[in-house]
Amino acid sequence: MHSPGPDGRPNDAVLYAAFLSGADRVFCLGGVQALAAMAFGLLGEAPVDMLVGAGNAFVAEAKRQLFGTVAIDLLAGPSEVAVLADDSADPSLVAADLLGQAEHGINSPAALVTTSASLAASVVDEVERQLSTLATAGIAGPAWRDYGTVTVADSRETAITLMDDLAPEHLELLTEDDDFYLDRLRNYGSVFVGPWSTVAYSDKGMAGTNHVLPTAGGAKHSAGLSVSRFLKPLTFQRVSQAATPQLAEAVQVISASEGMAAHEATAVRRLESYSAMV
Repeated sequence: MHSPGPDGRPNDAVLYAAFLSGADRVFCLGGVQALAAMAFGLLGEAPVDMLVGAGNAFVAEAKRQLFGTVAIDLLAGPSEVAVLADDSADPSLVAADLLGQAEHGINSPAALVTTSASLAASVVDEVERQLSTLATAGIAGPAWRDYGTVTVADSRETAITLMDDLAPEHLELLTEDDDFYLDRLRNYGSVFVGPWSTVAYSDKGMAGTNHVLPTAGGAKHSAGLSVSRFLKPLTFQRVSQAATPQLAEAVQVISASEGMAAHEATAVRRLESYSAMV
């Protein structure tokens, strides 16, 4: 599904990328109407089983309302970035990477957690300097003003605790010992390690991984979209005759204590059959 451009036609670059990726068909339709069409089979095809992919606030709300009718990947909010840095980091890079995500929208959070007060001050100054010449300052500026944060931690351990509590969608590590943090951090959508990594590389599909990621602290309990989201584990049970007494007697007691007579009967009948056969 691909949203049409202002002329009502699909974007040539998107169509070519879809062709290279092996897409069977592309529908030129976007917004909440596209989600409804897929969920209810309004495109001449059967309804889909799952809706995945990024979208704006209206798309997120449509996916929320359609959940249950179809499966969804996750409910993503505004794009966000967090940088964990120490005094070895380049303030101009940190500022650029914070603004790189603030540019997504006026409500996009950008956070810096650092063990260096001097770096924190330098980054704040550098953000203002870069905003003065940034073409998209009308978006990134309000986002930084209203949703940007800078926190100075008194130790590396505190910085890790703060970042795990934040659980950002995108996390950048710009420190002299990135592996120390990488080995200990647990809550993030995707992590970008070292000064040569930037979220923009992944935003534009150049550095993997899939870029549909949890936001607003969702990384505490959820991972981003991946092939595993399309796998459905199936389970089965096959109980032997010999195991019947051990299982059925326990289920009989539990069911009786819960007042579930029909459950109890399924176990009792099997016990009776077992007793008659041995």
